[in-house]
Amino acid sequence: MHHRVLIVGGGAGGLTVAARLRRAAPKLDVAVLDPAETHYYQPLWTLVGGGVVPKERSLRRQSDVMPKGVTWLRDSAVELRPDERAVVTASGRRITYDALVVACGIRLDWSAIPGLQEALATGAAHSIYGYEHAERTWEAIRSFDGGTAVFTMPPPPIKCAGAPQKIVYLADEALRRRGVRERSQIIYATATPGIFSVPHYAPALQRVVARKEIDARYRHELLSVRPDAREAVFRDHAREEDVVLAYDLLHAVPPQSPPDVVRDSPLADSAGWLEVDRHTLQNSRHPEVLALGDASSLPTSKTAAAVRKQAPVLVHNLLRVLGERDGVPAKYDGYASCPLVTGYGKLILAEFDYDLAPRETFPFDQRRERRSMYELKRHGLPALYWRGMLAGRA
Repeated sequence: MHHRVLIVGGGAGGLTVAARLRRAAPKLDVAVLDPAETHYYQPLWTLVGGGVVPKERSLRRQSDVMPKGVTWLRDSAVELRPDERAVVTASGRRITYDALVVACGIRLDWSAIPGLQEALATGAAHSIYGYEHAERTWEAIRSFDGGTAVFTMPPPPIKCAGAPQKIVYLADEALRRRGVRERSQIIYATATPGIFSVPHYAPALQRVVARKEIDARYRHELLSVRPDAREAVFRDHAREEDVVLAYDLLHAVPPQSPPDVVRDSPLADSAGWLEVDRHTLQNSRHPEVLALGDASSLPTSKTAAAVRKQAPVLVHNLLRVLGERDGVPAKYDGYASCPLVTGYGKLILAEFDYDLAPRETFPFDQRRERRSMYELKRHGLPALYWRGMLAGRA
């Protein structure tokens, strides 16, 4: 089996690229390799966990969002063979290509934290990093009657690195609305050295933490969970000692890593990500191999907003590889966006580039919490995703 363009992964990156290729070169042979029957808009899971929207609003059938004219291969990649320009699938097929796009996402390592899977299964822990888990997170928050609520953040990189703190802010406000916040302690235990890595926005978020009286504990990495005792064990990297926190509610974010098919391939960098040039999105040894999104080595946030800016660059450079387009290579500047929900009806819209410099869209100070930006997150961005990105228009 051979395709001129083979895209590994049918998530945000894969389908956005496929749709843009079809619009730019309607006769181009494009195939998407992905077994999933359901497509999720995962950024909405924060609002599912906060009780704002039902989880069903975050999904579509994959067949409904697959770009017309694209060959959908319902299989998964298990081996990348760039020297042969081939991919081997789980069913044993060998698919060759002229150009390869790797967009197979990121792996959630639930098993990397001893006791976490058991805690999730028994209701002793919750997480917005999963379709079913997100809904259960809201059930836990709305039934919480006081005590200690612990929220965790693993070492980066992870997808949507702002999400672990967004659910903290929503939980705080939900408990205040029910009158139980005064008898509750909220701990945000994060492996990062600060609240946010972009200096332009960090002070505003520090003020949110202070206003909400959240106990932020930095450089705290979750090591294990003891579901029966309802205890979470952390490594305090500042003091180089282990800390045990008893909890009544635990929201845990799993460590995340490259998919095995990428990590075990000759295309991986030393950390296991698909190695590409940070500007052209092409592999240095195999320029016919390009990558975007969570599985790539691009040193920027792993978000759908970043994918939206990466996709047109990748498509331009891919068409140059195929001889379908002339001109100089397009370059990606590291743009990423993080809509930081700070409460119901409040949001700080962070936008920045590789240098962590602001790259703001709107003509006002985006460090301020705004209702308009919250409504953009709740209504505008999902519409942009389904009707714009996945259609190759935005």
